[in-house]
Amino acid sequence: MRIIPAIDIINGKCVRLTKGDYRTQKTYHDNPLDVAREFADHGIRYLHLVDLDGARSKHIVNHRVLRQITSGTSLQVDFGGGIKSDEDVQIAFDNGAAQITGGSVAQQQPELFLQWLKRYGPERIILGADSHHRKIATLGWQKESEEHVIDFITAYEQKGVRYVICTDISKDGMLQGPSEELYREIIATSGIRLIASGGITSLADLQKLRTIGCEGAIIGKAIYEGYIRLNDLQAFIES
Repeated sequence: MRIIPAIDIINGKCVRLTKGDYRTQKTYHDNPLDVAREFADHGIRYLHLVDLDGARSKHIVNHRVLRQITSGTSLQVDFGGGIKSDEDVQIAFDNGAAQITGGSVAQQQPELFLQWLKRYGPERIILGADSHHRKIATLGWQKESEEHVIDFITAYEQKGVRYVICTDISKDGMLQGPSEELYREIIATSGIRLIASGGITSLADLQKLRTIGCEGAIIGKAIYEGYIRLNDLQAFIES
């Protein structure tokens, strides 16, 4: 299972939100590149980088931070937040992203998302399936649809999607454990490569997700608040 720390960006700084609420913003570091380098120094190979300014503005904003990290580290970066157009996708890849995640656009402009899937291939395009009470949420989690998350995922799998990041918004930033049952259901009903996100608090959570069959796990606040130490993550990766 891939271990994927998260860096969320507002105004060029490393922050975290709780349940996607911008009013809960907490800044952890002024220089995301320093954070990324520390991850790489501990044997981590992957990074989930989210442009929260972009998510709110509906276009990429923090592409310079992406470039700094991809040029200043060996991390393979999945980039999301504000990717709404062909130009946004090109900006992300031009600035070194290995993969991009599309969530709102996949729900609201499926034809455009499928064009990206065809043009760049399923190894580079990740479906973002963010849900609240198992309903897909979009626009930086500010809008909830009526579409069930499992239906959303299975429909896109049939159209060629291989990778899905699924975040349970009710778990995000709460440090109360991930949505194991939801992930079990997704894996049982699809052949998707599932990346779990939201609520991961301990190495025990990671072990459970690995046992379930998740392809990856995104960890955010648990690292910044000291619940999971980078040295322990390094040992987990090597185990």
